[in-house]
Amino acid sequence: MAAEEGRSAPGGAKTGQPGEEFVVKDPEAFTLNMARMLEQIGKAAAAWVAPREKGEPVDSSPIPMAELVQTLSRVSEYWLTDPARAMEAQTSLFAGYLTVWNNSIRRLAGDNPPSPIEPAKGDRRFADEGWNSNLFFDFIKQTYLLTSQWADDLVTRTEGLDEHTRHKAAFYVKQLSNAVAPSNFVLTNPELYRETIASNGENLVRGMKMFAEDMAAGGGNLRLRQADYSKYEVGRDMAVSPGKVIAENDVCQIIQYAPQTETVFKRPLMIVPPWINKFYILDLNPEKSLIGWLVAQGHTVFVVSWVNPTEKQAAKDWKDYIEEGIVFGLDTVETATGEREVNAVGYCVGGTLLGASLAYLKQRGDERISSTTFLTTQIDFTHAGDLKVFVDEAQLKSLEESMEARGYLDGSQMATAFNLLRSGDLIWPYFVNNYLKGKEPLPFDLLYWNADSTRMPKANHLFYLRNCYLENRLSCGRMEIGGVKLDLSKVTIPIYNLATKEDHIAPARSVFTGCRAFGSNVTYVLTGSGHIAGVVNPPGKKKYQFWTGPAPKEVASFEDWLLAAKETAGSWWPHWQEWIAPLSGEQVEARQPGGGKLKPIEDAPGRYVKAKS
Repeated sequence: MAAEEGRSAPGGAKTGQPGEEFVVKDPEAFTLNMARMLEQIGKAAAAWVAPREKGEPVDSSPIPMAELVQTLSRVSEYWLTDPARAMEAQTSLFAGYLTVWNNSIRRLAGDNPPSPIEPAKGDRRFADEGWNSNLFFDFIKQTYLLTSQWADDLVTRTEGLDEHTRHKAAFYVKQLSNAVAPSNFVLTNPELYRETIASNGENLVRGMKMFAEDMAAGGGNLRLRQADYSKYEVGRDMAVSPGKVIAENDVCQIIQYAPQTETVFKRPLMIVPPWINKFYILDLNPEKSLIGWLVAQGHTVFVVSWVNPTEKQAAKDWKDYIEEGIVFGLDTVETATGEREVNAVGYCVGGTLLGASLAYLKQRGDERISSTTFLTTQIDFTHAGDLKVFVDEAQLKSLEESMEARGYLDGSQMATAFNLLRSGDLIWPYFVNNYLKGKEPLPFDLLYWNADSTRMPKANHLFYLRNCYLENRLSCGRMEIGGVKLDLSKVTIPIYNLATKEDHIAPARSVFTGCRAFGSNVTYVLTGSGHIAGVVNPPGKKKYQFWTGPAPKEVASFEDWLLAAKETAGSWWPHWQEWIAPLSGEQVEARQPGGGKLKPIEDAPGRYVKAKS
């Protein structure tokens, strides 16, 4: 055994010597696997080409290339048209490169100088020890971080840009920086390189096989898998709270959940979820089900389950979604329970629609909604975050043209837009894990839900983007629905408005600003975590925290509210229950779905939510 320790390995490396892990051990096997990898890449290319050759409609990227080039050209024009500015930018960049190079030389000589730039806290791309111990990979890492920081700085310092263009430029630069990170490539990522050498490239064969499958599944666009979807089924593993669909139309089904207590609050509770994704995020599994918890607290719970639209719903706009969704739900609740007054809950864009409906219905004398709870809901879109990047006149026109053929926006395109908001967490780690490491993603119920996207009907989606994101009409009283101008200042019912601290879809500041549009003093609550985890946070988990404070109208700014806020450990659910209980009436005998007046159509969660895009 001792005689074999120093023998040469293929490639000239010595067994056990530094750097051996970067040398191919079996060139024949490696070459064969590279050929198999190329075969899979060919299949992926064929899947990409097929619908385009047939003239079939293929959804475009949420970021049109022309839009990206035009926006970044505005930045480059500022720096390149003035020789002094161009020299300043180049000098700054190359001075940084020189520092990195000098540090590398010093390390080669045995010195240990401090790194001129480090990854941001929480950046897991460079966690492998090889990024620090190997001079080559350390040099690449520092050069990348320096260049990314320099590019961000150029956007920040570009003068003459309007706010929207600057926002787009910063967002696009971030996407490009995330895309070209050395962690995304085999030859510039020490962990990937070692794994490829150790397996003779088998990881890339497995990865490119998944890549070809995902390209075919996306119909010519890559449908990035984030979890093992085969382990879950809606109605079997998730969305399992017992209940019945008791009414339906072309826009939605109304679900009533079976009681779990002998008595219930007199006033029913109706939930209006977003139609951008599916309601069962609120009933993901028994341990994390907000719906199940509400039923256990004695609420008679109804949910509006939106249809996954086809061309049949292309012309359905916000008026239709209010009339055939929210009003239809109110009518169903009244028939099933005999109660006119309802406590309503709106989540995300479902909350925005619910907010609009409060003013719309009050204008015509329908005041059946007696209190409203908003969950991560924007009413004012001044501080709407990175989603505003996708909305301007040019992009709306392009989107309208792309939706013309089928009458809807495919769900995968909306899902990609949301993933781009956190591409460093929701796109590139899965790209590396799936296609470069060749590892199947693990089962994860939340990511199954995230991938179970819904289509957007043309009229509804365009109305939403224009009236909310582009023109911000709702909060200032300029939105019109069915000829009715909506005035939220006349809405004086009790309102509980929940925001989440790390929300990238409905930022906490944006939610806070929207509180001021209502006539009532809104109860604003801020909870830890983000758009999903902050909302779906069962008390038993004892996770995160929430903050309560004065009504938004009683303070000058969001910062003043934060200074005055009181922190409480744990879930916000019990706090909300204390708020809603006095608004829910006395206890009455528990009600069965349909109340004997409406014949159940099918078991919850119903077939609408099971329809795939």
